[in-house]
Amino acid sequence: MACRPPGSGSYTVVIIPLKTSLYSLDALRFYLWVKRRKDLEQEKDALCSGLEVLEKARLWYIQRLEENRARKGIIQTQSGVGIRQDGAAEAWSCLLRSRIQRVNGSLGSVMSEPNVTSGSSASLPGAVTDSDLRWQNTALAQEVSDKNRKISLLEFEKDAILEQLDELQAR
Repeated sequence: MACRPPGSGSYTVVIIPLKTSLYSLDALRFYLWVKRRKDLEQEKDALCSGLEVLEKARLWYIQRLEENRARKGIIQTQSGVGIRQDGAAEAWSCLLRSRIQRVNGSLGSVMSEPNVTSGSSASLPGAVTDSDLRWQNTALAQEVSDKNRKISLLEFEKDAILEQLDELQAR
């Protein structure tokens, strides 16, 4: 899906000279009109770029779901006794889960943002509080993600140590 033609990374602003003074109301209106047009064009490009990323993400999610179903099917066909995911795969799975949850949260946050172009007042006290809460939520989500990563690494190390212990006891 392409929203803009290739090679259209720059913006051109055309200024048409007015017959009146530079400081006239008409000149100001024209300037603001051109500025709004440019901003809308940039917003459209950002949205189109986001759609392209979302389409790739959708395909990636579908592929991960199919792989997950296949792994689930393999586990169900096996007896289940003595089957354990190796440490690296388990750590990767935990890391992937935390990243997916962070992306899902970010997308949900973007979609729940009030529409900026609707003319709603940003000076309301609730807007500041909401923004602060979103920032705190983002910081906490990052902290949880970091802790999950550390836990995964520690579990991987624990498994490696247990394997070494089993080898030493076998001797």
